[in-house]
Amino acid sequence: MRRAAALLLFVLMTACSSSNPYLDQTLKPAAQRHATKDWFIKEWGQPSGSSPRPDGGDEWTYYRITGGTERFLGGVNPDDCEIKLFFDQHGQLDDYSYSGC
Repeated sequence: MRRAAALLLFVLMTACSSSNPYLDQTLKPAAQRHATKDWFIKEWGQPSGSSPRPDGGDEWTYYRITGGTERFLGGVNPDDCEIKLFFDQHGQLDDYSYSGC
């Protein structure tokens, strides 16, 4: 019984995980080659926001609209995508995360 419950929990967690293969195809190689801030500015433009990290690096945030749902009386409720890029103290991409994409 416990194994069945654990398996069900694992399946639900896997099914609910949000991943975006198109975004991963851009960000994963960029993280592996430690793309620089300059590369992201050239390819993506200026970030929507930035803040310093405790380790001396920076955290950049990009917001994108990735579609939307129609409102009952017209118009669209946009779907927002938040992309966070984590740079090390040398200005190279160290890690990334995203939500709502």
